[in-house]
Amino acid sequence: MDGKALALSLEAEMKLSVDALREKNARIPKLVVILVGDNPASQTYVKNKAKACDRVGFLSEIITLDGSVSQEIVLSTIHRLNKDETVDGILVQLPVPKHLDAKAIVHALDPNKDVDGLHPMNVAKLYENEKGFVPCTPKGIMRLLKEYKVDVVGKHCVVLGRSNLVGRPVAQLLLNENATVTICHSKTQNLSELTQQADIIVVAIGRANFLTSKDVKHAECIIDVGINRVDGKLVGDVAYDELVDKVDAMTPVPGGVGPMTIGMLLENTLEAYRMHEGESL
Repeated sequence: MDGKALALSLEAEMKLSVDALREKNARIPKLVVILVGDNPASQTYVKNKAKACDRVGFLSEIITLDGSVSQEIVLSTIHRLNKDETVDGILVQLPVPKHLDAKAIVHALDPNKDVDGLHPMNVAKLYENEKGFVPCTPKGIMRLLKEYKVDVVGKHCVVLGRSNLVGRPVAQLLLNENATVTICHSKTQNLSELTQQADIIVVAIGRANFLTSKDVKHAECIIDVGINRVDGKLVGDVAYDELVDKVDAMTPVPGGVGPMTIGMLLENTLEAYRMHEGESL
């Protein structure tokens, strides 16, 4: 399942929309990313998001705050951006330093600019199956399943991981599409028995090569969300070489879910722009 190719295709469509805006001398969609501290992984992610904005023609801004910044300064920065009519999407790169209250920071975002889909209002809309901003990685997973015609209706989907960023929202999205969902985590007993019963497995557990051939019997599709570095090489949570011939479809690492996550961030930003402008592109 080639997430990179699909993401590039989606970017090409979005670029056409932005080009049309430029021809009309209209305002251009803008994404602002707030980066607190100097976490190397976060810096890389933020740069990749800015590059993606450039590719489709969005305006983007990275606001870098010192790792020792106060909660008050972070919140005042968000409040300023909430009021800025030129800004459509705001993203706070997580994790933030431990002295900051990440929940309060996310709650301070204008829900209509929360393109990461983490504000309680957007979370509630997801669980009510109403239109709102959906977290980018789960949204990208669902788009991949749709693109590759993986029908989830009535299927047993096992999700490994219960984070608010991936595990919980992707489980809810699958439920919303009439799948039967089992959520597993570090305390789950007989985990391998559950994965062996699965039709579709989503692995977001953060442990390199965690899912192996002994854990899978007849899965139709495996989605690998993991990004781990082993001996300088990026690997997923799934032992890809062991399983690639045992399933009909599987995402690689890199080149699977990662590019789709950024693609969905761009799509959410464009949706925020459309809401903001009250017009259809």
